[in-house]
Amino acid sequence: MWDTGSVYALRPLIGLTAATLAAYFIAATFNWILNSLWTFRGATHHSHPILQWLRFLSANSLGFFLNRGTVYTLFYLFPLCAHYPVLALICGCFAGLFANFNLTQKLVFREKPPTSALELAEMTVQLTSTDPTHNAEP
Repeated sequence: MWDTGSVYALRPLIGLTAATLAAYFIAATFNWILNSLWTFRGATHHSHPILQWLRFLSANSLGFFLNRGTVYTLFYLFPLCAHYPVLALICGCFAGLFANFNLTQKLVFREKPPTSALELAEMTVQLTSTDPTHNAEP
């Protein structure tokens, strides 16, 4: 809803390509607000809202590439999708949906959020700990 509304509102002003890019960040911001107020309302919120929002955008970067990659591909391959962007936006939404939800749940709305960029990266790709005593053999 936020994504499509933003694309259609911005398209006459800045064109389809830029409107589609800007709309993602508008929609992501509204989705973060709704996630914090509704979907993950029971999760504890230990960090400053701006830091949580930045972590939300970072965690959803894979979903961003899946979503907008699908959208721009459909715009390029099917002129009907460029004429009616809602068609491509729906496909893009589903392309990034599961990645975004899982990464948001794991990295943003959790009991102990990451405290550093390194910890966020480790949680994202599930690297083993850099602590030399971790997993050390007896």
